[in-house]
Amino acid sequence: MELLPKLSQNLLEILDDDEYYDITIEVGNDPYVKVFHAHMVILNYRSPYLRRILSTNEKKNDGTLMNIKLSNISPESFQIILRYIYGGKLLLDECDTFDIIKILITASELSLQELIPRLQSFLINNKRLEHVLKWGIAQNPGLSSDPSSYSNDDFDALKNTLQRCIPFIKFIKFSSKEFLNKVYPYKMIIPVMLYENLIQWFLNNDYNPSNRLDPRMVKEIICKMNNNDYKPNSKLELQTVSHKINNNHNASSKSEFQTIKGINIDSKIITIQHAELISEWVDKLEIEDKVDKMKNFYEFKLIFRGSRDGFTPKRFHEICDNQSHTVAIIKVKDSNEILGGYNPIAWKSLFSYGTTDDSFIFSFRNKNINDHIISRVNVKVSAINYWPRYGPSFGNRDLILFGGDVNDFRQKYNYCKKRSYEKNIRETEGVFSVEEYEVFQIIKKN
Repeated sequence: MELLPKLSQNLLEILDDDEYYDITIEVGNDPYVKVFHAHMVILNYRSPYLRRILSTNEKKNDGTLMNIKLSNISPESFQIILRYIYGGKLLLDECDTFDIIKILITASELSLQELIPRLQSFLINNKRLEHVLKWGIAQNPGLSSDPSSYSNDDFDALKNTLQRCIPFIKFIKFSSKEFLNKVYPYKMIIPVMLYENLIQWFLNNDYNPSNRLDPRMVKEIICKMNNNDYKPNSKLELQTVSHKINNNHNASSKSEFQTIKGINIDSKIITIQHAELISEWVDKLEIEDKVDKMKNFYEFKLIFRGSRDGFTPKRFHEICDNQSHTVAIIKVKDSNEILGGYNPIAWKSLFSYGTTDDSFIFSFRNKNINDHIISRVNVKVSAINYWPRYGPSFGNRDLILFGGDVNDFRQKYNYCKKRSYEKNIRETEGVFSVEEYEVFQIIKKN
């Protein structure tokens, strides 16, 4: 008997019913905000991300509806995803390329992992890379359709526009000729490590993807291309990839990465090279220890992102309190400066400090990861700042995220002043604004 279609229809009727909902969801940014009605029990079991959000918001017993905000998601994409959450159906036939990419990004944000490979396949089978590029160029008036005429600033503009789309493109489905003609001219918009892995793949595999790759191999190599973890059911092993890190387009230092059993990071701020260096700092590796550094990789699990979860101290503490072994990454507005800190103990909301002698703070002053400062704690009783009105903060004043009277870290109230750590991580003690910040929980890989 075919009962699932009827079940799907009934669940969609529940979604469309305005009488029995118990949560409202505000999606989008002003002035483009849409309010959706939904049911907590369904959201809780269908989306790990929404489950985490719901767990941090206590249900009131006075009849007041729970309300959550998803400002980093478009209402149009969320509406399609919400109908999938209820009915298990995803209607894409009338969506253009970028609509599908936005839906793909939304599915990733909501941790709907089963949707991601299906949407990727739909893009490959029904759309072309040219459509993605065409859309990106259209968002930047003045950009030519001929990349040979682009300046570095032009490539940077296009890269910034498409940075959330690129990881979802299955480049390995291209033939070598297609890669040369369609991808190579835009190599400067592709993340360095992904591009170098692709070059190695195409130099060693001149293949026809329709008859040379079985689905298991495709999945494995896609994970490798995008630096994601792969857990095969078979005994397939991936090789360690050796390459040069292009820190500032002219760096000569070499490093080795094991891209499958190595670092996996979803970040808008740092690269896998930053993550590897931070891993070494966590393990306090010295120069002589680095021959064994392949044993010391961590998984960087994203648990908080300002543009997704909010820039207030309340939201930070709701999601990150009681989480330990975390790395905070902060992008300073109107500069290339990146600040951060490692906290091995749990975050809390207290008018006091956390004690540890393993924490440290750091900064990267530009795109060259070798131009950095690391400062370890030397007053361990004030290593971690728990003040409820702060975000992830370290020391007495060493790295403070403070939203001022408006409780928004994007305002210019944040600062770094040497007190509890070895050295100042900025050249100035002046205040700064936060453009973006992320918190990762790190888990050592075996």
